[in-house]
Amino acid sequence: MKKWTYIIAFIPLIGFSQHEINGLVSYQDEGLPGATVQIVDTQFGAITDPDGSFVLSSVPKGSYTLEVRSLGFKIQKQSIEVPVSNLLSIQLEESALTMDEVVVTGTMQPAFVSASPVKVDVVTSRYLDTFTPSAATGVIEGVGLINGVREVVACGVCFTNNISINGLPGPYTAVLMDGTPIYGNLASVYGLNGIPSMIIDRFEVIKGPSSTLYGSEAVAGVINIITKNPEMQPKATIDMMGTSHYELFGNLSIAPEIGNSNGFVGVNYAYINNFDDENEDGFGDNINMDRISLFSKWNLSRPSDRQFTVSAKYFYEDRRNGVEEFLADRNYRELRGNDQIYGESIYTHRAELFGTYELGFAENLRVDYSLSRHEQNSYYGSDYYKASQHIFFTNLIWQKDLTDHSITGGFTSRYQTYDDNTIATIQNGINQPERQYIPGVFVQDEWSLSEKFTLLGGVRFDHYEEHGVIFSPRLNAKYKPGNRTTVRSNFGTGFRIVNLFTEDHAFVTGQREVIIEENLQPEKSYNVSLNLNHLFTIGESQGMVDIDAFHTYFTNKITPDYENDKEIRYANTDGYAISKGIGLNIRQEFAFPLSFNAGMSFQEVTETEKGETRAIEFAPQWTGVFTLDYHLKRLDTSFGCTASITGPMALPEVFDLDAEGKPLPVSRPTSSRVFGIHNLHLSTSLNDNLSIYGGIQNILNYMQPWSPLTGTNDPNARSGFSDSFDTAYAYAPIHGREFYLGITWKL
Repeated sequence: MKKWTYIIAFIPLIGFSQHEINGLVSYQDEGLPGATVQIVDTQFGAITDPDGSFVLSSVPKGSYTLEVRSLGFKIQKQSIEVPVSNLLSIQLEESALTMDEVVVTGTMQPAFVSASPVKVDVVTSRYLDTFTPSAATGVIEGVGLINGVREVVACGVCFTNNISINGLPGPYTAVLMDGTPIYGNLASVYGLNGIPSMIIDRFEVIKGPSSTLYGSEAVAGVINIITKNPEMQPKATIDMMGTSHYELFGNLSIAPEIGNSNGFVGVNYAYINNFDDENEDGFGDNINMDRISLFSKWNLSRPSDRQFTVSAKYFYEDRRNGVEEFLADRNYRELRGNDQIYGESIYTHRAELFGTYELGFAENLRVDYSLSRHEQNSYYGSDYYKASQHIFFTNLIWQKDLTDHSITGGFTSRYQTYDDNTIATIQNGINQPERQYIPGVFVQDEWSLSEKFTLLGGVRFDHYEEHGVIFSPRLNAKYKPGNRTTVRSNFGTGFRIVNLFTEDHAFVTGQREVIIEENLQPEKSYNVSLNLNHLFTIGESQGMVDIDAFHTYFTNKITPDYENDKEIRYANTDGYAISKGIGLNIRQEFAFPLSFNAGMSFQEVTETEKGETRAIEFAPQWTGVFTLDYHLKRLDTSFGCTASITGPMALPEVFDLDAEGKPLPVSRPTSSRVFGIHNLHLSTSLNDNLSIYGGIQNILNYMQPWSPLTGTNDPNARSGFSDSFDTAYAYAPIHGREFYLGITWKL
């Protein structure tokens, strides 16, 4: 009797037996950490491990709906029957606000954004195409989508531009291609315009000094442009676009396969040949240009499946602007250097070769390499400037994973030459091109003390012939108190060797007399920053809050003094300079196809000398960036809206002239007003191969109320040749509302 009692008592337990579910969440065949896995309407749930795996224990037999969420990816639901006999494999699909890309910039090793001890902002090609016209967009336009990063225009005639991070000037930002510092001082003037979105898979941005890994120029931060993987590209793509200002842009690319090697070959073209002068200063409101960029990248097959990539890029630009007579009928070709008809004409030739070769040793060793040649032939009015710079760079990188440590070390070798037709390269009356060999060594250790706490420390030593050994340390910490919250702190240093002849447009144009008051020493910076990142869900929607605080202290800061309108004085500050501020960013994805991003940065960028503190020019007190994306799935149509707002900034003191050519007693405003720029982008797919897009840039037609030029009305000189002529008052758009329409075909 007792035997049957035990059997009867056990029968109900058979129906309620408990099971274990094992699975893997991935994106593009890479395990995805930090994803939330939940059985709907139950208490069973888990967070995926660093490799994307998860386990749900003690799940009763039955039919369920499994839901997987990860910020930046579409919610995935899947019906399952328990017990599950096989490993569950769940592939997530990227959404417009991807937040867990694999990044390499922070540590030189692949890591998901959420797992990296270094805060990295990522803009993907998909995100770019959601809000900008693909045929006309490059890295310069794309950075405007990141909070605290903006394009800065340095000249109101030729519109040379650069990228500012946290209010610091463009030369303080290091720009990399596939992790290689390929852009020198000379290329930073016009070369960044030759990086079209056609070749960009994504770009990664680190705010704050990163000289420990990347050497000089990484003072304000790093922008690392990751080029597209040939294996992931369509066989052929054609992308053409035109604008209401008679501008034409085009991309053409193919992705051939030869044996086991995959390639990507593309060409980008831009054409602008139209004179507009809405502000009536006698000069064009936008540059005219012919620009072509050729790009090729190959993943070469090796028997050992080790990495070997070779990329090559050629960039040519014919850029010009000036008075209408200079531009009409391409007269500039004969008028270059004319001392009666003012115009600026810049020919740029640039060639690059770069890639990665993984060595065939048991240890994890690779070589990142690059070779670049940059030639500039230019006239600024009658002032001739011709310069060339060659850079050869190699980086031997070793990586070793131990139990709780990931160690990365390397030896860098950089050889560069620079030559121009100014006094910068003349010694004792003889032209002596500048030649530098800069060796460097670095090592860093990422130490996982626990699942919640990670430390990253590193040091770097670079040797400069003129300045000796320069030491650059870093220390990062990441604390993850919960699955949805991450706190990062950073201490970093930066240094920069300055080349005024290539970096300051007013220097090379001869608009002002240049006075260097002393032997300029390398600028140094010390930065402390804190980042708080929190993921949240509201019903079916998900979002993220990101808060940054930073404080950067500069010594040996080199600052141009524009107080005298006929000269620029350069010197290392005896005091110090400070850049400090906070940034707030909110992203939200709703269950319906709507997502938005809103970011604000508040900053104070000042220099203090002899007890007097003043704002550094062209650094806004605050900026904001907003994006909104809505997708009509039924029509396969997307609407992307962007807006940027720029707060007051200090401006140089410049004076307009009276009817007799004398400076007015009162200068123009030395602080700008708040202004905003609004854009709309629409795209729709007609079929699997063909899509069209269009939009409006600068919807409200905002243009700065003052011409960026002064001295154009001097009755005692031809326009542009006055002693009072200056191009430094450019701080906002002078190019008005623009409509565009484009078409893309992919095979």
